[in-house]
Amino acid sequence: MALKSMTGFARAQAQAHGFWLAWEAKSVNGKGLDVRARVPSMLDGLDLAARKRAGQRLGRGSVYLTLNVERDEADSAPGVNDARLAALIETSARLAAAHGDAVRPASIGELLALRGVMEAETRALDDATRAGLETAALAALDQALDALVAAREQEGASLGVQLAGHLDTMAELVARAGAAAAARPEAVKARFAARLAELLGGSDSVDPQRLEQELALLAIKADVREELDRLDTHLASGRALLAADDPVGRRLDFLAQEFNREANTLCSKAQDADLTALGLELKTVIDQWREQIQNVE
Repeated sequence: MALKSMTGFARAQAQAHGFWLAWEAKSVNGKGLDVRARVPSMLDGLDLAARKRAGQRLGRGSVYLTLNVERDEADSAPGVNDARLAALIETSARLAAAHGDAVRPASIGELLALRGVMEAETRALDDATRAGLETAALAALDQALDALVAAREQEGASLGVQLAGHLDTMAELVARAGAAAAARPEAVKARFAARLAELLGGSDSVDPQRLEQELALLAIKADVREELDRLDTHLASGRALLAADDPVGRRLDFLAQEFNREANTLCSKAQDADLTALGLELKTVIDQWREQIQNVE
C-alpha cells in the first residue's frame, strides 16, 4: 500500500567552515500543507528555500523545520572578555577592602571560571563562508526531508493495515445485514398481519387487495437493498484508494462521510432489532475508520 501518514520526525546534521549545522524536521496532521521554517539570523533568508524544498516533497500536513548552528569548538580560539574580567577584579577588590578579613579577594582562576569571562572567538561571516554554510545546510535539509518522508511512509504503511482491517470488518457487517434484510419481507408481512388481526378482532372485513397494497408500501419503506449496494460500492472505492500512489486523505475523509450517510439510513429504515444492531455496529467501525484517516496525507 502507498499510504503516507502526516506524522513524522527526522534529524540531519553537517559540518562546514568551522560550524555544526543540525536540522530537526517534524510534521503533524493538517488540512493542507503548512511549512514553517526557523533559521538563525546569521543565515537569514534560508527559510524561504527550506519551505520550497519541503513543498516539493510533501503534499499535506503541518511541517516544522528548525536549523541550529553552532561553531565547532575545535575551530574556535578561546579568548578573554577583558572588560568583564576587569570589572570583576575591581568589584572583588572593593568588597575585600570594605569587609576586611570577612571577604578575601577572588583569585584569577575563580574569576575566569565565571560565565562570560572566557568566550570563543567570534568572526563575522564573509560572503564565501555564508554561501558555503547555506549549501551545506540545504544538503543536510534534503537528508532530513528524505528521512521525514521515509518516517511518514512507514507510519502510513501501519495505517494502511489498520484501515484495510476496518474495511474487512465493514464488509462482513454489510454481508450480515444483507442476509438479515433478505428474510425481512416475510417477517414484516407476518408482523403486519398479526397486528391487523389483533385490531380487527377476527373480522374479515378488510379488502385483500388493499392489504396487499399496504404490505407492498411497507416493504418498499423497509427495503435497504439500495443502501447495502451503495455500501458495497464504497467498500470497493475504499480499497482502491488505499492502493493509490497519490495523497488520498481528503478523498478517504469524504468516503467516510458517504459510509456514515448510508449507515444512518440503514438504521433509520431498519424495523428489526438484529438489523438495527448491525447498523449501529457498522457506524462504530466507520467512526474508527474516520478517526484513523485524519492522519493520512
